[in-house]
Amino acid sequence: MSRRKGRILAFQGVYSWDVSQSPVEDILNFSWIQNNSEDESRTFASFIISGTVEHVAEIDELIKKHLSDNWTLERINKVSLAILRTSIFEMKFQNGSQPKIVIDEAVNIAREYGLEDSYKFINAVLDKIGKEL
Repeated sequence: MSRRKGRILAFQGVYSWDVSQSPVEDILNFSWIQNNSEDESRTFASFIISGTVEHVAEIDELIKKHLSDNWTLERINKVSLAILRTSIFEMKFQNGSQPKIVIDEAVNIAREYGLEDSYKFINAVLDKIGKEL
């Protein structure tokens, strides 16, 4: 199983949920992806998407707590927010996930899918949260 593929699907699913305001059940059918991902990647992604949506208020409070003074949750672009949310869910609620690995994966995903320097922002926020957790 590729956890990286699962993490990518998860952040894309949370992004889709946030932007479309669709019920999470609609996101979990993965009809929005073009290629067939491995079942194990989808299972891992489903776990992260469901958990992130379930705990989104608590996750958002953690993000707000660790933002610089001039940042608000609304100012964070939606791709970065989805990456942050799924990564925080995994660090806080999934036993066995090592924060360092989750942060490294989030940074790599942000480099590939985020804005030019969003990976630096994501790294800084997740590092602070990882130390707290």
